[in-house]
Amino acid sequence: MLSRKGLIPEDYVLTRLAEDVLLQPKLRAKQRKARFVAKNGACNVAHTNIREQGRFLQDVFTTLVDLRWLHTLVIFTMSFLCSWLLFGMVWWLVAFAHGDLDQQRGELGERFVPCVTDIHSFASAFLFSIEVQVTIGFGGRMITEECASAIVILIAQNIVGLVINAIMLGCIFMKTAQARRRAETLIFSKHAVVALRNDKLCFMVRIGDLRKSMIISATVRMQVVRRSTTREGELVPLDQIDIHMDNPVGTNGVFLVSPLIVSHVIDRNSPLYELSAAELPHEDLEVLVVLEGVVETTGITTQARTSYLPEEILWGQRFVPTVSEEDGMYAVDYSKFGNTVKVPTPTCSARQLEEQGGVARYRLADPPRRGQVRRRQQSVRLKTPSSPR
Repeated sequence: MLSRKGLIPEDYVLTRLAEDVLLQPKLRAKQRKARFVAKNGACNVAHTNIREQGRFLQDVFTTLVDLRWLHTLVIFTMSFLCSWLLFGMVWWLVAFAHGDLDQQRGELGERFVPCVTDIHSFASAFLFSIEVQVTIGFGGRMITEECASAIVILIAQNIVGLVINAIMLGCIFMKTAQARRRAETLIFSKHAVVALRNDKLCFMVRIGDLRKSMIISATVRMQVVRRSTTREGELVPLDQIDIHMDNPVGTNGVFLVSPLIVSHVIDRNSPLYELSAAELPHEDLEVLVVLEGVVETTGITTQARTSYLPEEILWGQRFVPTVSEEDGMYAVDYSKFGNTVKVPTPTCSARQLEEQGGVARYRLADPPRRGQVRRRQQSVRLKTPSSPR
C-alpha cells in the first residue's frame, strides 16, 4: 500500500519483507558454524584470560605498532608533551637553585651570569625545553658555561629526545607501511568450485593481484579446518590439515602477473576424499587459502588469506576465462573474476568415483546429449530402406 502511494519504493518493501521472513525463527534451522578466518582475512579468535600482561611491555615497539591509530597518536603526542614538561620543570629548578629567577640579581648587570639566559618563569623554562629538544633555537634563550649541571641536563635531554623520535617515528612508519595494506589488492574469488580437471575431481580457487607491482616468490597454501577426534578420544576443535596444491606452474610458487586458478586434486590423501555433492553442505569444515610473498617495491613480506565454508563451495561449476588477447597484448577483465559456469561433474565423492572405475566409466554411463540423440536418429533414418511406391 505504501509503495503504491509513492512513499516507499517497491524494491525496498520487497527487501524488507524478505528480511522479515528470513529473520523468523525456524525450529529445524542449522546453526551456522563460526568462521575461523573471515572472508577479508581477519582471524576470528579472541584471546582472553591472559595473566602475563607484562610480556607485551617487553616488546614495546611491536605493542605500539599493533595499537589502533587513535591510541598511537595519543601516545605520540603525550610522549613529547611529557618530556617537554619534565625537562621544563628541571630547567626551572636549575634556574631557581642558581638564583636566575631573582630580579634583583638580574639588575646588577654583568656581575651575575645565569645558567640559562632569559628564564624568568616556568613558562620561559618550558619554552627553552622545547627549543632544546626540537633544536629550534630562536636565540632569545641559551645556556651558559656558568653551571656544569645545566650542561649535563642539556646532553640528557638531547639523548632522550632522539630516543623518543626514533621510536615514535619508526612506529608511525611501520603502521603506514604495514604488509597487510598491500594485501588489500590481493583478491580471491568469492566462491570455490569443485569440478573435473584433467579427468580428476579438483577443488579450485581463483586468485589475482590488482597492482602492476608484482609479488615476488608468491606461494599458496591450503588448509582444511575441522573438528576431529583422535584415536584416544581427544577432541580437537580446530584441527588444521594441510592439503596438497596442484598449481598451474607445478609448484607452490606462482607467477601472479594475471589471475590464476589454483587447484587441489581430491585423491586418497585429501580430507575431501569422501565428500559428495549431497554431503558437502552438511559438513562442518572450513577451507583456508593463504597467499604469501614479498612486495617488489618495499621488500616487505605480505600475506593475504580467506576461507570458504561448505555453502560457499559450488559443486559442478568452473571459472570462466578472464584473459584475452587484444591489440598484441593480454587484457584481464576483472568483471568476470568470480563468474562460473556449470559443467558436467559427478555428484558422487572422489572415493566412489574411483571405486566405480574413474571418470572414463562415468562418461560412458552418462546419457547422450540432445545433439547426439538427434544425430543417431538421423543416421537410423538414412539406413532404413525406402518404401515402394
